[in-house]
Amino acid sequence: MKNLIVSPAPHAHSGDSVRKNMLLVIGALLPAYAVSVAAFGWGALITAAISVAACVLFEWLIAKFLLKEQPTIGDCSAILTGLLLAFNLPCNLPWWIVIIGALVAIGVGKMTFGGLGQNPFNPALVGRVFLLISFPVQMTTWPRPLGFATSYVDAATGATPLATLKQIVKGGDTGLIDQLPDLWSTFVGYMGGSLGEVCALALLAGGLFLICTKVITWHIPVSILATMALFAWIACPEGMCPGQYIGLTLCTGGAMLGAFFMATDYVTSPMVGWGKIIFGVGIGVIVMVIRTWGAYPEGMSFAILIMNACVPLLNRIRPKRFGEKKQ
Repeated sequence: MKNLIVSPAPHAHSGDSVRKNMLLVIGALLPAYAVSVAAFGWGALITAAISVAACVLFEWLIAKFLLKEQPTIGDCSAILTGLLLAFNLPCNLPWWIVIIGALVAIGVGKMTFGGLGQNPFNPALVGRVFLLISFPVQMTTWPRPLGFATSYVDAATGATPLATLKQIVKGGDTGLIDQLPDLWSTFVGYMGGSLGEVCALALLAGGLFLICTKVITWHIPVSILATMALFAWIACPEGMCPGQYIGLTLCTGGAMLGAFFMATDYVTSPMVGWGKIIFGVGIGVIVMVIRTWGAYPEGMSFAILIMNACVPLLNRIRPKRFGEKKQ
């Protein structure tokens, strides 16, 4: 007679793993990264390489010598953090600032709380916001997309479409409307800004891939983008077509990158559907409030971090257990 072995759930394995999901997200980012390399040349390659290498190194050193644990760099989470951090940086940022950002992202944003799965805030955004506050000039000097003709150090700089849009919305300078790119250019073309602002189409394709492969769900991206579109339609500046303003709002800045790749982080986002929708709506509202009335032309990083702090509260929104009576 065979012995009956009783073990705790789960009793069936879906085949998912942290490493597999991290690699899928990295793969979804590759089309956008390829476009950024074509747009910014060596700067995109150097910035991403330094960021990824520094994040992996710092996670290994902290786990090995400070936490006295077996390093977990094999799960590829540090690689993803480094890549996402690079996507939030200008390609001409000095190398030593990139390393500082990686140290803050991994050391403060992730490993301080115990490592993967325990951090309350998105590590890449922690590093990015720290750099933005500490080095505002370097972090807001955006190179123009000139391909491999762009030098890593001496890249030509200029205003981003989002910065021009900010002047129109807040300053009322309608004469700048003619300087805005057309919607098709912002959707598929090269734009000045960080590596993650270049091509909305590539980011959208990567995001849809993650939804189709069930790495993420639709709740957060759709609620963020729908809220931003509705807000833009209501608050469209005088002299601008609502459709143009909505398109520029969604296709410029960090809207696509934040909605599909940053806000959907498993650890720092709610677990259930309604919580995710409220989370996304909150991000969309905060982004548009900052873009419309705040000092920064972009607000995605701040919005996601603020809503990360609300996740423990949103996780209390859970479906009723079977057989549970209403209070």
